[in-house]
Amino acid sequence: IAQCLVGSEMCIRDRDIEELVRRQRDFFNTGCTIDISYRMQALKKLYAALKAWESRLNAALKEDLNKSVHEAYMCETGLTMSELGYMIKHMKKWSRRKHVRTPLAQFAAKSFVVKEPYGVTLVMSPWNYPVLLTLEPLIGAIAAGNCCIIKPSAYSPATSAVIKAMISDIFPEEYVAVVLGGRKENSALLDQKFDYIFFTGGVSVGKLVMEKASKHLTPVTLELGGKSPCIVDHTADIKMAAKRIVFGKYLNCGQTCVAPDYILAEKSIKDELVDEIIKQIRLQYGDEPLDNKNYGKMINEKHYNRVMGLIDKNKTVTGGYGRKASLQIAPTVLDGVTENDAVMQEEIFGPVLPVIEVSCIDKAYEFVKSKPEPLALYLFTSDFDTEKRFLNTVPFGGGCVNDTIIHLATSAMGFGGVGNSGMGSYHGKKSFDTFSHEKSIVKKYTWLDLPMRYQPYKKMYEKLIRMFIR
Repeated sequence: IAQCLVGSEMCIRDRDIEELVRRQRDFFNTGCTIDISYRMQALKKLYAALKAWESRLNAALKEDLNKSVHEAYMCETGLTMSELGYMIKHMKKWSRRKHVRTPLAQFAAKSFVVKEPYGVTLVMSPWNYPVLLTLEPLIGAIAAGNCCIIKPSAYSPATSAVIKAMISDIFPEEYVAVVLGGRKENSALLDQKFDYIFFTGGVSVGKLVMEKASKHLTPVTLELGGKSPCIVDHTADIKMAAKRIVFGKYLNCGQTCVAPDYILAEKSIKDELVDEIIKQIRLQYGDEPLDNKNYGKMINEKHYNRVMGLIDKNKTVTGGYGRKASLQIAPTVLDGVTENDAVMQEEIFGPVLPVIEVSCIDKAYEFVKSKPEPLALYLFTSDFDTEKRFLNTVPFGGGCVNDTIIHLATSAMGFGGVGNSGMGSYHGKKSFDTFSHEKSIVKKYTWLDLPMRYQPYKKMYEKLIRMFIR
């Protein structure tokens, strides 16, 4: 009986989701979302809602991840409002026809590109930055004129519930809807035909999303992850490097997709760097980080246990312990790590920082080149040739020179992965373009019709064609 009930509930859920997709498609087909003023009004509604709901979002982020109000604004609501402001300012310009040069062979005509929305889109977001990584793709979807179904993570239930309440308060479901739930709901959504899917999460689930999308030939953006390296050479400002590495690594308790995953440090400065990192941990988080009210926590017990299992006590130089009751792990540094250690076999996604010593910068270069393409790369150096070498010849999604993670905090540049770390990008104009299809149009005038393309072919026409097309 229980199995029959579960099966019945699943069928109802599938039908509900199928019906929601159908309603959104019907609404999109009315043409309402094509109107630029409609999109603009929607973005302004979302901006006003973020301000009105900020305290409730802050409380939810505190519950799910122990994020402070300072960090919630800096990394979630504030960044989202900044993206909204940028999109509102530039969206009209981006939506206009773009005229391009017409080849002489097509005289008399004009050529231009028209941007149109895909239609009904799906945004699947993760739990680590549940506001930012849910709403930023939504901003692009709305700005481009799409309808959107949002599927936030079940691992951040408090924030997901507030997002659903906020979105339901400002948008009708046939325009923007939030579907809560876990794997069953994910599967039910991915069985539907969407016109675009935007996924942020792990590599294994990303592959499943792409597989499901391929059945309908649905285009996808995949924002994944990977082991993002942080290289420090002997020319770097070691104190500054340590300060910025600690900020980027332990923010959100290490649960940041672009956090420095491990350090490759030249032998001549490795010990100094480790000492400075330990000092910076104390300066930024105090003598007992787990008593710091602004220090985050692991999202759940499963991830707490996984990250604790990656810590080698024999290589721990600071931290290495946790408090299971609060799901917190102290900022940890492992020294003397090799690429064969357990901590180097998977993306850490927690406050554990392995340090690998290399004899010279060439060895660091070879190490990174031998690994799958990371989502981010961080290089601390004062040597321009070293900077040029890594930036020009090492594939990675994006990164910083002499800092960490801040490259994603701008709407003026795209953010995304490459290879194993994802495909596609977003933020600012990149978001608008991601959720838009470009139609290439030639408008031919009728007052002149050059005969050279028509049969019967003549020698003179061939000469003219060779003159025009070369």
